[in-house]
Amino acid sequence: MPQATLPHTLTTGEFESAVASLQSKIAVFDCDGTLWARDSGSAFMRWTIETGLLAPDAISWLNERYRLYQAREIDELAICGEMVQVYQGISEATLRAAAAEFFPQHIESGIFPEMQRVVAALQSNGTEIWAVSSTNDWVVEEGVKRFGIPAHRVLATRVAVVDGVAASRLLDVPTDEGKVAALARAGVIAPDAVFGNSIHDAAMLAIARRAFPINPSPALVERSAERGWPVFFPEGTV
Repeated sequence: MPQATLPHTLTTGEFESAVASLQSKIAVFDCDGTLWARDSGSAFMRWTIETGLLAPDAISWLNERYRLYQAREIDELAICGEMVQVYQGISEATLRAAAAEFFPQHIESGIFPEMQRVVAALQSNGTEIWAVSSTNDWVVEEGVKRFGIPAHRVLATRVAVVDGVAASRLLDVPTDEGKVAALARAGVIAPDAVFGNSIHDAAMLAIARRAFPINPSPALVERSAERGWPVFFPEGTV
């Protein structure tokens, strides 16, 4: 069999120069695996189980749903929504306090310095920065504070909050084409630059003037080769 074609891999200097040369007005970033190394959504889920924030019946239900997801019996869209719906009945203040405790303990050390530099450089040139993630909004909004991204430019999986308490009604689950739809509802149709790490970011990467696959999963490496997108691996991820 012929060897698979691999996309060009950018050096750190090439990556930062390519981003700067776009003179972007709008740039969009996925979060887990793109701005930081770990999947903060599943890590938060496990942490809330270990710390007792979730009740035993909610834990049993979620464990079974996650098992089905890992067995590919339910899809990405369903599990991303359910991983937020499971917190129904808990006050939003409690969930935000939990996210503020969780993120510095378990995720912050995995922030990619190269991505912090790129975001800061874009912001210094007046670029409007958006964060789009299928992880819950409590964790994402907490995490992107380290990048100076305001909460009103975060599009994440979220549920309705009624009388200060999380409900089960989903308001958004931005994954796959849903990321493009969420951006469109926010008025972002054709961003100059999009950064993402997985195949679930591919639709969003495709609408950009320049796509930047970061720390790409094998499926995204393959898609990047097909589309001619150079990829970038932050230090320590290769």
